[in-house]
Amino acid sequence: MKRFIIVFIVTIFFLAFAIGQCNNTAENKELEIASFYSGDEEIEGETEIILESVQEEMTQKKADESGENDINEIVRLPAHIPSQLLYRSTYSLSYNKETLCPNWVAWHLTAEHVDGDIPRSNDYREDFDVPAPRATNEDYKGSGWSRGHMCPAGDNKWDATAMSESFLLSNMCPQDASLNSGVWNKIELDCRQWAKKYGDLYIVCGPLFLNREHESIGVNKVVVPEAFFKVILCLQGSPKGIGFIVRNNEGKKKRDSFVNTIDDVERVTGMDFFPSLPDSIESVVEGHANIKLW
Repeated sequence: MKRFIIVFIVTIFFLAFAIGQCNNTAENKELEIASFYSGDEEIEGETEIILESVQEEMTQKKADESGENDINEIVRLPAHIPSQLLYRSTYSLSYNKETLCPNWVAWHLTAEHVDGDIPRSNDYREDFDVPAPRATNEDYKGSGWSRGHMCPAGDNKWDATAMSESFLLSNMCPQDASLNSGVWNKIELDCRQWAKKYGDLYIVCGPLFLNREHESIGVNKVVVPEAFFKVILCLQGSPKGIGFIVRNNEGKKKRDSFVNTIDDVERVTGMDFFPSLPDSIESVVEGHANIKLW
């Protein structure tokens, strides 16, 4: 009888272990990225620093006035991903000539830029600063996908040029309409409220290509992302950060369902956000995410 009890306990232990391993495998697979790009081998060595400042002039001004340097690096992108850097009056982006979408778009949102009387321009147009083939309005027409802003028009009501530049198609991705007007819009509104509350934020967002094969739209074959990410950094008061990962069909769910740490978003995207932060601050803002603290 004693031997039977021991065998029974050991059997239960191994069954529990096996179930746990299966659950972990499923969870990890959900967030695993299959690379869209050529050269699917594991990337080794140093990553490429592809942006030293979101707003170089503003950074220099801050350094001149306060004697303190602003964040000098915003994103490190794996070196194998095609990247063309574009600098606009209010945002910067890394453009991918293979997906015809940005890899990421970054901007510094201040309380002064949250409001303004510049009307929405709606002048959607192709970006002739990127090589052909490139996204056009014809690609989106009848596709079933909306032109989803990465840096939103609502963050650019302070300046006519900034507003117009937000409608360049290099700043957009094919996006589910319910997501565009739903939770993605909700997060954009939150960012403007937080910028008012704290004074300024650093924001990076972009598409996620999770599958090995992707839908594309139009003659130019603009690739449709399976999801989107956004990370937000606040250095005012107690530094904090938060991230979001949203599937490209989940616009009607609650925003809180998509909260991630910045570390989580880095793991999924392969990017390194805000790498110049001191380690003591980086571990706090990137390893924790609590929407209630915002």
